Amino acid sequence: MNPETTPLYTLNPLNRFSDRAEDYVKYRPSYPADAIDIILEGLGESSKIVAADIGAGTGISSRLLAERGVNVIAIEPNAVMREAAESHPLIEFRDGTAEFTQLPDNSVDLVTCFQAFHWFNPEPTLLEFHRILKPSARLAVVWNNRDKEDALTTEYSRIVRQASNNHPAESRMQSVEALLVTPHFINIQEYNFTYRQQLDLTGLIGRAMSVSYLPHEGSAYEQLIDSFQELYQHFRDESGFVYMVYRTSVHLGEVI
Repeated sequence: MNPETTPLYTLNPLNRFSDRAEDYVKYRPSYPADAIDIILEGLGESSKIVAADIGAGTGISSRLLAERGVNVIAIEPNAVMREAAESHPLIEFRDGTAEFTQLPDNSVDLVTCFQAFHWFNPEPTLLEFHRILKPSARLAVVWNNRDKEDALTTEYSRIVRQASNNHPAESRMQSVEALLVTPHFINIQEYNFTYRQQLDLTGLIGRAMSVSYLPHEGSAYEQLIDSFQELYQHFRDESGFVYMVYRTSVHLGEVI
């Protein structure tokens, strides 16, 4: 397997998080309020917006949209992840994939992908997004990218790369190229924000265990836990916390 060329959508994206749902719910980072602001800016009254959140996982991003009054259809193919999601009156979880959402033509005002687009087959996915979006509607593709300039976050990333044997997702967590060249969307704009995640030792380990390509048992897992314990002890503050720093990127595009 060549990490630089292996398409991530060929690596079982539909089921690979099934044994990580509990850690995903507890320890995955949220997203900055400014990122949600820019996604919704200019779309009008929130209560009239219907958004399809694709690859919604356990609903972290869906809830952020719903808390603004947006009506959210959360598309998630993994039943374990859907069942782990906290309910919200403005969120409806549905089974579906990015390539086949099962939504009607021209039915939504906004499509969002938070930390998921790199797992999709880009060409059929972008065609599907174009199909379900209303004319002149918006696509938002969002990633929490680990900050390469923060000391703890950089060391965390090194440990993850080593433990995952340089998994392809580590080198291509942000795979925006397909969006930049697609004929289906125009006026692609990028915005960047900073987000800090406060973690204790349990949270730091749990954050790592939510990653689908890290070992969950055996000697490699034990070594991984030792590495994170050392990382925590080195960077913890007086209150017993460490801070992961992310550069949250938001790419917005308009339907042609």
